[in-house]
Amino acid sequence: MMEIAVLKDDKDGFLLELKGETKSFANLIREELWNDSNVLEAAAIKEHPYNTHPKIFVKMKGKSDPKKALKEAAKRVQGKLKELDAEFKRHLK
Repeated sequence: MMEIAVLKDDKDGFLLELKGETKSFANLIREELWNDSNVLEAAAIKEHPYNTHPKIFVKMKGKSDPKKALKEAAKRVQGKLKELDAEFKRHLK
């Protein structure tokens, strides 16, 4: 079960930790964040392979809201996964 912890939320950026997830999942979100024109920086971070949880760092342009950007990125990923599921069901009968 995933647990999200906000580690940093200030003018220099927004950093959250994804407990119970892999860096692959964090990379899905990071990749989708780059589709937002208000994102200045987006990174998936895994400090050590054995004892840390992946983190996502986001820095926005101006007064754009990183929380909103993360929510929208997650919705887009969810939509893409639904499309993938539908294609699998259609082709792998």
